Amino acid sequence: MPPPVFRFAPSPNGYLHLGHAYSALLNYDMAREAGGKLLLRIEDIDPTRCRPEYEQAIRQDMEWLGILFERPVRRQSEHFSEYRAALEWLGNEGLLFTSFESRAEIAALVAARGPGWPRDPDGSPIYPGNAKEMPEFERVQRIGRGEPYALRLDLQAALKRVKQPLIWHETGEGGARDIEAHPEQWGDVILGRKETPASYHLACVLDDALQGVTHIVRGMDLYESTSIHRLLQEILGLPAPVYHHHKLVLDEDGKKLAKRTRSTTLRDLRAQGWNAKDVRKRVGL
Repeated sequence: MPPPVFRFAPSPNGYLHLGHAYSALLNYDMAREAGGKLLLRIEDIDPTRCRPEYEQAIRQDMEWLGILFERPVRRQSEHFSEYRAALEWLGNEGLLFTSFESRAEIAALVAARGPGWPRDPDGSPIYPGNAKEMPEFERVQRIGRGEPYALRLDLQAALKRVKQPLIWHETGEGGARDIEAHPEQWGDVILGRKETPASYHLACVLDDALQGVTHIVRGMDLYESTSIHRLLQEILGLPAPVYHHHKLVLDEDGKKLAKRTRSTTLRDLRAQGWNAKDVRKRVGL
């Protein structure tokens, strides 16, 4: 029986903080305990935000923490053709549709529908448009004119393809158990854009399958995403890993650490004289 495979998959769009350290260290510890492998994946699918200096910093941070990874390291930017192939297959199966609304236009549509319009687990409004009914000639014309567009999963069509109930196996807080997935709470999610070959949701499940990942250890902030990931795995014929969603490392105000809020980085802590043992103690490992 092959050894279990874990992965740590940061995006090089900023410097890592203690929350990333906790996830990386927990993956490392669980992989060693299980006699498995740990992979590093660089999720650099967004060229407008990802930078080489951040990728280099990720490698330096992991070395400082004493975390060893299997080789080679997978970089999403080197695998765009695989994502495009998956989108093409989904399109041919009638599981995608093209939408052209901007964020402002979607906000206006939601406002017009009155209060209480449903939102997905990330807080964004469920897609309210009617692009599924757009005539094919209009879609082709608008793409031909170079208009920005998104490729959305036709949720209802996808749900008809899978056996219900859809579940995943969870080993995080609360112990091992099966969780029923509810992808309907996400609506018609975006799986790709004109300028981006795949969304996080699509690239993530494809990468995990292509790398043979068997155990996904990640933060509770991605717990609800597992529902849409399980749906994509089923319709694409991909294996379902075991999931372990861990606690989040919070700041002094009890808020989640984030790159966008410029939380103290691992580089900062290293410059202050911290070492890997200090980090482990701070995050509870």
